[in-house]
Amino acid sequence: MEDKTIVSLKNIVVEFDGERVLKNINLDIHDHEFVTLLGPSGCGKTTTLRIIGGFVAPESGDVFFDGKRINDLPPYKREVNTVFQKYALFPHLNVFENIAFGLKLKKLPDNEIKQRVMDMLDLVSMRGYERRNVNLLSGGQQQRVAIARALINQPKVLLLDEPLGALDLKLRKDMQIELKKIQKNTNITFIYVTHDQEEALTMSDTVVVMRAGEILQVGTPVDIYNEPKNAFVADFIGASNIIDGIMDRDCYVEFAGREFECVDTGFAHRERVDVVLRPEDIKISSPEAGQIAGVVESVIFKGVHYEIMVAACGYHWKIHTTLEEEIGREVGLSVIPDDIHIMHRMEESEYVR
Repeated sequence: MEDKTIVSLKNIVVEFDGERVLKNINLDIHDHEFVTLLGPSGCGKTTTLRIIGGFVAPESGDVFFDGKRINDLPPYKREVNTVFQKYALFPHLNVFENIAFGLKLKKLPDNEIKQRVMDMLDLVSMRGYERRNVNLLSGGQQQRVAIARALINQPKVLLLDEPLGALDLKLRKDMQIELKKIQKNTNITFIYVTHDQEEALTMSDTVVVMRAGEILQVGTPVDIYNEPKNAFVADFIGASNIIDGIMDRDCYVEFAGREFECVDTGFAHRERVDVVLRPEDIKISSPEAGQIAGVVESVIFKGVHYEIMVAACGYHWKIHTTLEEEIGREVGLSVIPDDIHIMHRMEESEYVR
């Protein structure tokens, strides 16, 4: 499959009421990808989506679609459709009529409209609901209708602005799988906005992590999780222990009162760094067998694992393990070199979410 760029944002700047909400954004999105814009509220991810859709014009910078500059192209002329969190279905039209609406505006033949609507109903697993009143549908069913209505016009790109936000947890997880399956079946580029880290990791080919109007990292879910570029990304994509450290030399870092072997190189001698340790990578042992010792503060059962907090060396260490521990017990903590991630130090103001 050709890995061509379908959407390209070049030096995009957006300001609202004098406040810069997008700060020189550069991003290439490839054809047939499921791309997720991920970040906390106010980071600029929805504004980025609206720039692509043509609903917001940048102060400066260019938007390219299939290699052509489209800054001045209105939304209805772009080969893009949008699904919002509020599905905006037409309440006076049934399921079939909602999905067919765009085709009827194009005055396509009735038999073609019927065939394409039925194909869409099959795609979103809604065959048999075509005459149903949309007001009587569940939230998940309404969302499927909104997706079918957006896809029936055969856009090259589908923009999705937190479309699962109104659903309960189980339905939300079911719909994550359904959306990914729909994207694979249609081969359409999906650009998806969420602040839910698990959702981004579950669905995406590529994750774009944003904060304060800037892109911090772009990569596969595995890359983003295993090789975060800074402490903010590490903490936002899953839980992390972030410890103050000093890089003694290549492959040796000092934290928690002792020196640890690691795999990172290229830092300045005695550079102050952030040491990132995932909770699942820290092993609990007897105090004498551990690299450092601490005391169990709390134990919470999470279903598939226990979340255990251990006070050690002036920090509260979060550990995920399948073995229960006793509160107040002294334990040892250990971590192997491959699981110690060294980051250039972030300023406190940069790190606060």
